[in-house]
Amino acid sequence: MVWCFERLFIASPAKRQRFNVLGAVDAVTKEIFTVTNETYINAESVCLLLKKIAAKYVGEVITIVLDNARYQKCELVSQCAATLGIELLYLPSYSPHLNLIERLWRYVRKECLYSKYYPKFDGFKQDIDGCIHQNAHAKHRDDLESLLTWNFQSFKNVKISTV
Repeated sequence: MVWCFERLFIASPAKRQRFNVLGAVDAVTKEIFTVTNETYINAESVCLLLKKIAAKYVGEVITIVLDNARYQKCELVSQCAATLGIELLYLPSYSPHLNLIERLWRYVRKECLYSKYYPKFDGFKQDIDGCIHQNAHAKHRDDLESLLTWNFQSFKNVKISTV
């Protein structure tokens, strides 16, 4: 049972609104690419992101690492990537620790969402967008440099000694 001597009311919005951010991080330069919407992330959203990345790196070899989300593995995305000359590399299932963008999302959640109330949806969107694009490269550059490293640990062919 939960009880208290005094009631505490916490403000919350009246209706649920959705703000989706589909993103990619350049593993070398740490540049962040995003596509946002207020409906759902789907294959068309992924294709928009691929086109944005391809426009930035014209004439270069592009490999994009993706998780196994359904909308990323569909035929539309595969065809779009093939026409843009992008190689898609899918991570093994249940391995978000290998995906750099997951580290960025954890950072954004910590900075923008934990214990914060936004009375207006526009303020919420601006704070997330600002955190991703402005603050990430100015205010929190050092944090992201250490967070978005290529340091991965693999346990294949590792001898485990028992003492």
